[in-house]
Amino acid sequence: MEIETPHGRALAEVDEAPDPRLLLVLTHGSGGGVDAPDLLAVRDAVLAAGGTVARVVQPFRLRGARAPGPAVKQDEAWLSIVAALRARHPGLPFVQGGRSNGARVACRTARAAGAEAVVALAFPLHPPGKPERSRAEELRQAGTPVLVVNGDRDPFGVPDEKDAARLVVLPGEGHEFKKDPARVGEVVAQWLLPPRRR
Repeated sequence: MEIETPHGRALAEVDEAPDPRLLLVLTHGSGGGVDAPDLLAVRDAVLAAGGTVARVVQPFRLRGARAPGPAVKQDEAWLSIVAALRARHPGLPFVQGGRSNGARVACRTARAAGAEAVVALAFPLHPPGKPERSRAEELRQAGTPVLVVNGDRDPFGVPDEKDAARLVVLPGEGHEFKKDPARVGEVVAQWLLPPRRR
Protein backbone atom coordinates (compact mmCIF):
# COMPACT_ATOMS: atom_id res chain seq x y z
CA MET A 1 0.00 0.00 0.00
CA GLU A 2 1.48 3.35 -1.08
CA ILE A 3 0.79 6.37 1.13
CA GLU A 4 1.49 9.95 0.16
CA THR A 5 2.88 12.14 2.93
CA PRO A 6 3.93 15.82 3.08
CA HIS A 7 7.52 14.60 2.64
CA GLY A 8 7.21 11.96 -0.05
CA ARG A 9 5.77 8.53 -0.61
CA ALA A 10 5.74 5.78 2.03
CA LEU A 11 5.08 2.09 1.56
CA ALA A 12 3.14 -0.08 4.00
CA GLU A 13 3.21 -3.88 3.95
CA VAL A 14 0.04 -4.96 5.74
CA ASP A 15 -0.59 -8.46 7.11
CA GLU A 16 -4.24 -8.82 8.07
CA ALA A 17 -5.43 -11.00 10.95
CA PRO A 18 -8.75 -12.77 10.21
CA ASP A 19 -10.58 -11.26 13.21
CA PRO A 20 -8.18 -8.53 14.34
CA ARG A 21 -7.95 -7.49 17.97
CA LEU A 22 -5.74 -4.47 17.22
CA LEU A 23 -3.70 -2.66 14.57
CA LEU A 24 0.06 -2.51 15.12
CA VAL A 25 2.05 -0.16 12.85
CA LEU A 26 5.83 -0.67 12.91
CA THR A 27 8.77 0.99 11.20
CA HIS A 28 12.49 0.49 10.68
CA GLY A 29 15.65 2.15 11.96
CA SER A 30 17.60 4.83 10.13
CA GLY A 31 19.77 2.41 8.16
CA GLY A 32 17.59 -0.70 7.97
CA GLY A 33 14.37 -1.93 6.45
CA VAL A 34 11.09 -3.55 7.42
CA ASP A 35 12.57 -7.02 6.90
CA ALA A 36 14.80 -6.70 9.99
CA PRO A 37 14.63 -10.02 11.87
CA ASP A 38 13.03 -8.50 14.99
CA LEU A 39 10.34 -6.68 12.99
CA LEU A 40 9.48 -9.90 11.13
CA ALA A 41 9.39 -11.82 14.42
CA VAL A 42 7.05 -9.24 15.95
CA ARG A 43 4.82 -9.39 12.87
CA ASP A 44 4.61 -13.19 13.05
CA ALA A 45 3.92 -13.32 16.79
CA VAL A 46 1.33 -10.52 16.79
CA LEU A 47 -0.44 -11.95 13.72
CA ALA A 48 -0.62 -15.34 15.43
CA ALA A 49 -2.13 -13.66 18.51
CA GLY A 50 -4.80 -11.90 16.44
CA GLY A 51 -3.31 -8.52 15.52
CA THR A 52 -3.14 -6.90 12.09
CA VAL A 53 0.40 -5.64 11.45
CA ALA A 54 1.58 -2.93 9.04
CA ARG A 55 5.33 -2.51 8.46
CA VAL A 56 6.10 0.92 7.02
CA VAL A 57 9.00 1.97 4.80
CA GLN A 58 9.36 5.68 5.49
CA PRO A 59 9.78 8.26 2.70
CA PHE A 60 13.47 8.92 3.38
CA ARG A 61 14.27 5.22 2.78
CA LEU A 62 12.23 5.11 -0.43
CA ARG A 63 14.24 8.10 -1.64
CA GLY A 64 17.42 6.13 -0.94
CA ALA A 65 18.61 8.37 1.89
CA ARG A 66 20.66 6.73 4.65
CA ALA A 67 19.73 9.30 7.29
CA PRO A 68 16.17 10.27 8.24
CA GLY A 69 16.75 14.03 8.21
CA PRO A 70 14.99 16.48 10.54
CA ALA A 71 12.83 14.88 13.22
CA VAL A 72 9.97 17.30 12.58
CA LYS A 73 9.66 16.19 8.94
CA GLN A 74 9.94 12.54 9.83
CA ASP A 75 7.24 12.94 12.48
CA GLU A 76 4.91 14.84 10.11
CA ALA A 77 5.26 12.08 7.52
CA TRP A 78 4.65 9.41 10.16
CA LEU A 79 1.43 11.04 11.37
CA SER A 80 0.01 11.08 7.85
CA ILE A 81 1.02 7.43 7.39
CA VAL A 82 -0.73 6.22 10.54
CA ALA A 83 -3.81 8.33 9.77
CA ALA A 84 -4.14 6.55 6.41
CA LEU A 85 -3.66 3.12 7.96
CA ARG A 86 -6.13 3.80 10.78
CA ALA A 87 -8.72 4.97 8.24
CA ARG A 88 -8.41 1.57 6.54
CA HIS A 89 -8.88 -0.24 9.86
CA PRO A 90 -11.54 1.80 11.68
CA GLY A 91 -12.48 0.92 15.22
CA LEU A 92 -9.41 -1.16 16.01
CA PRO A 93 -7.26 -0.35 19.03
CA PHE A 94 -4.11 1.24 17.61
CA VAL A 95 -0.51 0.67 18.70
CA GLN A 96 2.60 2.02 16.98
CA GLY A 97 6.27 1.18 17.27
CA GLY A 98 9.55 0.53 15.58
CA ARG A 99 13.17 -0.34 16.05
CA SER A 100 15.96 2.12 16.90
CA ASN A 101 15.22 5.44 15.15
CA GLY A 102 11.73 4.12 14.39
CA ALA A 103 11.17 3.63 18.11
CA ARG A 104 12.06 7.27 18.67
CA VAL A 105 9.54 8.39 16.04
CA ALA A 106 6.86 6.21 17.62
CA CYS A 107 7.48 7.73 21.07
CA ARG A 108 7.62 11.32 19.82
CA THR A 109 4.34 11.04 17.87
CA ALA A 110 2.32 8.74 20.15
CA ARG A 111 0.11 11.47 21.62
CA ALA A 112 -0.63 13.14 18.28
CA ALA A 113 -1.28 9.79 16.59
CA GLY A 114 -3.67 8.65 19.32
CA ALA A 115 -1.71 5.47 20.01
CA GLU A 116 -2.89 3.34 22.92
CA ALA A 117 0.64 2.02 23.42
CA VAL A 118 4.14 2.10 21.91
CA VAL A 119 6.51 -0.77 21.15
CA ALA A 120 10.13 0.46 21.27
CA LEU A 121 12.65 -2.11 20.02
CA ALA A 122 16.37 -1.39 20.52
CA PHE A 123 15.56 2.13 21.71
CA PRO A 124 18.79 4.10 21.13
CA LEU A 125 19.14 5.77 24.51
CA HIS A 126 22.24 7.71 23.42
CA PRO A 127 24.78 7.71 20.57
CA PRO A 128 27.44 5.01 21.13
CA GLY A 129 30.00 6.21 23.68
CA LYS A 130 28.05 9.39 24.51
CA PRO A 131 25.79 8.61 27.49
CA GLU A 132 25.56 12.31 28.30
CA ARG A 133 23.37 12.77 25.18
CA SER A 134 20.40 10.85 26.58
CA ARG A 135 17.12 10.56 24.66
CA ALA A 136 15.19 9.24 27.65
CA GLU A 137 12.88 12.27 27.51
CA GLU A 138 11.36 10.89 24.29
CA LEU A 139 10.28 7.79 26.21
CA ARG A 140 8.90 9.85 29.09
CA GLN A 141 6.90 12.12 26.79
CA ALA A 142 5.12 9.34 24.88
CA GLY A 143 1.99 9.91 26.98
CA THR A 144 0.97 6.25 26.70
CA PRO A 145 2.39 2.93 27.97
CA VAL A 146 5.70 2.03 26.30
CA LEU A 147 7.18 -1.46 26.05
CA VAL A 148 10.96 -1.24 25.61
CA VAL A 149 12.90 -4.31 24.44
CA ASN A 150 16.69 -3.88 24.36
CA GLY A 151 19.74 -6.12 24.40
CA ASP A 152 22.14 -5.90 27.32
CA ARG A 153 25.04 -5.45 24.87
CA ASP A 154 23.49 -2.61 22.88
CA PRO A 155 26.16 0.10 22.29
CA PHE A 156 23.34 2.68 22.21
CA GLY A 157 22.57 1.92 25.86
CA VAL A 158 19.59 0.52 27.74
CA PRO A 159 16.80 2.77 29.05
CA ASP A 160 15.94 2.92 32.73
CA GLU A 161 13.05 0.80 33.95
CA LYS A 162 11.29 3.88 35.36
CA ASP A 163 11.03 5.44 31.88
CA ALA A 164 8.85 2.67 30.42
CA ALA A 165 5.70 0.78 31.35
CA ARG A 166 7.73 -2.39 30.82
CA LEU A 167 11.43 -2.88 30.12
CA VAL A 168 12.69 -6.23 28.87
CA VAL A 169 16.47 -6.59 28.57
CA LEU A 170 17.53 -9.65 26.58
CA PRO A 171 20.87 -11.13 27.68
CA GLY A 172 23.60 -11.46 25.08
CA GLU A 173 21.76 -9.37 22.49
CA GLY A 174 23.16 -6.29 20.75
CA HIS A 175 21.34 -3.59 18.78
CA GLU A 176 20.20 -5.96 16.00
CA PHE A 177 18.71 -8.82 18.11
CA LYS A 178 20.56 -11.34 15.93
CA LYS A 179 20.70 -14.19 18.47
CA ASP A 180 17.00 -14.83 19.09
CA PRO A 181 14.68 -12.44 17.26
CA ALA A 182 11.74 -14.79 17.87
CA ARG A 183 12.03 -13.97 21.59
CA VAL A 184 11.44 -10.29 20.75
CA GLY A 185 8.24 -11.26 18.96
CA GLU A 186 7.07 -13.34 21.91
CA VAL A 187 7.66 -10.50 24.38
CA VAL A 188 5.71 -8.01 22.24
CA ALA A 189 2.78 -10.33 21.53
CA GLN A 190 2.45 -11.34 25.20
CA TRP A 191 2.42 -7.69 26.27
CA LEU A 192 0.00 -6.47 23.61
CA LEU A 193 -2.30 -9.46 23.26
CA PRO A 194 -2.38 -11.69 26.32
CA PRO A 195 -4.13 -15.00 25.56
CA ARG A 196 -7.92 -14.82 25.73
CA ARG A 197 -9.42 -16.45 28.78
CA ARG A 198 -11.47 -19.53 27.93
